[in-house]
Amino acid sequence: MKRRRWSLAIVFGALGWSSAAWACPDLARAPDSRWRIDWQGDVAWLETPCGERFFSTGVNVLDGGFFSSPPAVRAYRFSDYDPSLAAWADRTRGRLAGWGFNSAGGFSLSPAMLRMPSLPNLELGRTARFHWFDSFSPATEREVRRLAVELTAPHRGNPHRIGYTADNEVGWWSGALFNFYAKAAPDNVTKRRLVAFLERFYAGDWNHFSRDFLPPSGATTFGALLASREPVRLRAGGEGIQAVRHWTGVVTDHYYKLMSEALRAADPEALFFGDRLPIYYDPMAVRSMARHVDAIAANYNLDAPDGWVSPYFFAGLRALAPERPVVASEWFFAARENRSGNRNTGHLMTVATQAERARGAAAGARQLAQIPNIIGIHWFQFHDYPVGGRADREDYNFGLVDITDRPYEALIEQLGGANRSLASLHAVARGPDTSVGARVPYAVIDARDGHLGEWPKRESWRPGVVAGSGEIPFGDFYVSWSEQGLALAVIAMDYFDPDLLAPGPVPDSEVLQVHWGIDAGAGVRRLVLKMVPPTSLPQQGAANFAIRFCAQEGERCEAVPGAVATYFGADQPRITAELTIPWAALGVERAPEVLKLYAGARAYHRSRWMAWGGGAPGTAFDRPQRWPTVTLAR
Repeated sequence: MKRRRWSLAIVFGALGWSSAAWACPDLARAPDSRWRIDWQGDVAWLETPCGERFFSTGVNVLDGGFFSSPPAVRAYRFSDYDPSLAAWADRTRGRLAGWGFNSAGGFSLSPAMLRMPSLPNLELGRTARFHWFDSFSPATEREVRRLAVELTAPHRGNPHRIGYTADNEVGWWSGALFNFYAKAAPDNVTKRRLVAFLERFYAGDWNHFSRDFLPPSGATTFGALLASREPVRLRAGGEGIQAVRHWTGVVTDHYYKLMSEALRAADPEALFFGDRLPIYYDPMAVRSMARHVDAIAANYNLDAPDGWVSPYFFAGLRALAPERPVVASEWFFAARENRSGNRNTGHLMTVATQAERARGAAAGARQLAQIPNIIGIHWFQFHDYPVGGRADREDYNFGLVDITDRPYEALIEQLGGANRSLASLHAVARGPDTSVGARVPYAVIDARDGHLGEWPKRESWRPGVVAGSGEIPFGDFYVSWSEQGLALAVIAMDYFDPDLLAPGPVPDSEVLQVHWGIDAGAGVRRLVLKMVPPTSLPQQGAANFAIRFCAQEGERCEAVPGAVATYFGADQPRITAELTIPWAALGVERAPEVLKLYAGARAYHRSRWMAWGGGAPGTAFDRPQRWPTVTLAR
């Protein structure tokens, strides 16, 4: 089998060690502190400084507790249980080993104190003010290089230090990044880079630029654009989003290159994992990242209460960065039933009971380990949030232990059992079974329940989604059937930034749309689900996106009698929707033996598309005879 190694600098997440690492339990005696990436065929691994294959099963926030919470707030604090932080670290290391964990993730105590394989998060870019100030300023570069030496100093030469992540959840939201610098002062170095980039992108043709954008008032040249402090808006129906996306590529390439160079110079034996991608990633940013990192750290929100991992997410990272493995640097489960009083406010994975939490977490761990390009998974986090939540108002029952240091027994038992099998599962990882797809499974689906738990997702998933030239699929499609009708679902990701458009209602041309084509024997039906953003996004909580589901007939889109459509989850950037359609709405009295099927989606601002069973949504309906025929499994 082909064997490949890289030893570059890493700036992300939190890794852990697999049972294979126990062949060299005393890393303090390793010959050096250099961790490596090792590919065994298509399966990626970490390799310890002792030369042992390693799958990281880590825990984030091994920090001893919430010291920032006021004393009156009930919160987890090590001093309630141990005489010193060092004693707490020793006791916690032993507990974690008994629960099948072997490494420390982000926001944890130092590797020297924990004496576990660790992946510190440095907050290098944030501390150096790379983001949202002046990214290309020479002063910013000097500060990044200076701080890299300072922030890595406590970890250099420690063989427990796997590598680093430079920052946490930068996001690279294209619209925000574009307009921040569009509104910057003319002497801002990055603003000057942006205007020069736009002039090159449009070959100096202001009229072409103006067809894609609404320039600031009075601006009629690129020189005037540099002088303006006003936002630059997309023109609805234009192609300006492609300029916005390419600008994201310019900034992210500079970021990853600078962070990589600074960290490799400061600690040459450390790996670099990037910046802990949030539960969404921008393809332009990942392409930039792939040129400069050893591996990618990406946080992840499971897609269903049963622990389902929708294949598109990690397959997309593999397609964008084929030689860069991934650590799932943050994943989690919360339950409304908990002992810390956490309210679980928000969109992150939450179930009703601790029993459901334990089952889902164990299943999720096993699914993640069976993805070939994943080299570690890191649970978020060790202890529950304080009563009333964190300072940023996030309030979740994510802990392995509650705020009184009592383990959640069911979670520890089932997740711990799963942890001990992960290295073996990973050794034979082959990715999802793509042989499914020709048959549609039977399942009675409730589209009003707000989750995909009852779906037979592996069987209903449609493999083989394609994307436009140079793009990757940004989601997955699912189909099932029952006597009542057809059920459809989509799990995807995309980001909408209202500041890119002029204030007011969002035009249809700019909203995310999912198109299904179905011929159940009575002719083609074109069904469209539109996910319509509000005119502005709230500062706190999820935005109130609206959904419109209709049957397209020429220019008209009419309501579908008896159909139920639900859009739930995070609204954005992670998107989940399901719907049920009675057979009568498809022109037939009962379920047919076979049907012709197409599914396609167009992202916000028409930036990209993906489809199963045909081409782009705009052209696939011209030739429905080419759609695949699927059989309803009996």
